[in-house]
Amino acid sequence: MKLASFAVETPVGTKRRVGVVDDDELVDVTTAYAGALDAEGEADPETIAQAHAPPRMVEFLQRGDRAMAAAERAHEYASEADAETGPSGGQLRFEEAEVNLLAPVPRPNSLRDFMVFEEHVKNAMGEDPPDVWYEMPVYYKSNADSVVGTGETIQWPAYSDLMDYELEIAAVVGKRGTEIPAEQADEYIAGYTIFNDFSARDIQGQEMEARLGPAKGKDFANAFGPYLITADAFDPESAQMRAEVDGETWSEGTPGEMYHSFADIVAHVSQSETLHPGDILGSGTVGEGCGLELGQFLESGNTVSLHVDGIGTLENTVE
Repeated sequence: MKLASFAVETPVGTKRRVGVVDDDELVDVTTAYAGALDAEGEADPETIAQAHAPPRMVEFLQRGDRAMAAAERAHEYASEADAETGPSGGQLRFEEAEVNLLAPVPRPNSLRDFMVFEEHVKNAMGEDPPDVWYEMPVYYKSNADSVVGTGETIQWPAYSDLMDYELEIAAVVGKRGTEIPAEQADEYIAGYTIFNDFSARDIQGQEMEARLGPAKGKDFANAFGPYLITADAFDPESAQMRAEVDGETWSEGTPGEMYHSFADIVAHVSQSETLHPGDILGSGTVGEGCGLELGQFLESGNTVSLHVDGIGTLENTVE
């Protein structure tokens, strides 16, 4: 199942919704689930729908299996019902062109990005990784308030002249947990999305000379999208990834090349620390998945398209 976050304009203002992707349409989960409950004779369908399948993604993920089951029921109802609206007149289905498609998790609970592709580390560092890199999945914490979705323009920070993209995927946590064994980690991953960890390489290099960071080199833009595909519908081991700049392929790879798996990542992060629904765990960049490794960088006006089989295409223009 593919889920999306989107914003729709109503007479009383902008509302954020969670939708199930159905071809080129989005089924409003909360509204359609209320319609399904109403059809079953539930006395207060809207209150129950709001409680079981809230219209904002982090709250939706916090409901766990109950919300996922509600989304499936909502999709079934919208596919079978003759009605176009829910019990209180809310629209059941939207064409993507009608709405503003947001990042799947518009404001993550937290954002960690790892570095688990050996080829990328060797290329970026110009040498073999240190021993500790093989012993644990290392990461930094990024800015969860600087998330953008597909189609949004990235305003490059004035302090940087060296623009770069990074071809990554990310796992979205769907269940609270601490001290999670690697063999149980799949139970805690709600799904996956595409991640473009835009990087200001000049300031990043300066920061890391001081052996801390990155910070300003990364914190200005984290692009995710277009959808969140549930873990039962996606195999990160075999998915093919591709980065194009203005239609020209620059990078290709697969998450199957990760030295540390997402299960390893979940187990590592949850040591003496709690993972929460809405946490995002980035894979880091695939080998040759950024301009730094290729010796070529973005220019103002370039459009970067990251494609992952099974998820879709995340597209952003830099200015």
